[in-house]
Amino acid sequence: MLEILLNHYPVLLEGLATTLVVSLSAIALGLVLGVLLAFGLTSRHGLVRWPCGLYRSFWRGTPILLQLLLVYYLLPEVGIEIAPISAAILTLTLNTAAFQSEIFRSGISHIPAGQIEAARMAGISSWQTRRRIIMPQVFRLTLPPLTNEIITILKNSSLISVIAVTELMRVSEQIASRTFQPLETYLAAALLYLAVNLVLALLSAHLERRMTGGLATD
Repeated sequence: MLEILLNHYPVLLEGLATTLVVSLSAIALGLVLGVLLAFGLTSRHGLVRWPCGLYRSFWRGTPILLQLLLVYYLLPEVGIEIAPISAAILTLTLNTAAFQSEIFRSGISHIPAGQIEAARMAGISSWQTRRRIIMPQVFRLTLPPLTNEIITILKNSSLISVIAVTELMRVSEQIASRTFQPLETYLAAALLYLAVNLVLALLSAHLERRMTGGLATD
């Protein structure tokens, strides 16, 4: 394994960089979409809530590999040409947004209704209430499951090699086929995945410690 790392570290790191770009782009875009979906899921209006629920059910209830293939092959059929890496980012974004929306919906449900009512009585707009009162508490509540979702997306990114994205897993497959050392190569890839996930877990723990102050109660 050490020999593989030493002899092929440039291409392994290049593959890892692609993995990180795709995964972190999807997480960032998915976070924005996930927040919007979460508010849609908690809306009192059925015409808003039901489509959000259908979206969540589809992207949470179908295999991510199938989603990748659908996005990659379906969009050109309707006249939208898309590069493999863009298809990967789009698919992972749509997937993680569904999971993040449920995480945020759960967080929103734990915010005391009295806070929202007090903000309304004080003349604070719905947008300001969500931005200044609800979401800061939701992010603090949901940091652990959000970290798990980031790690999940990072691991799921290994599937994007099926649409010809040269990320860490695809690079590892290429090295294994050239060196005839599959075990050592995949162990090296596993070590890189593990290292990144450990860094993410440590960053999450650090953020949790820095988030001081308890949540308000009714």
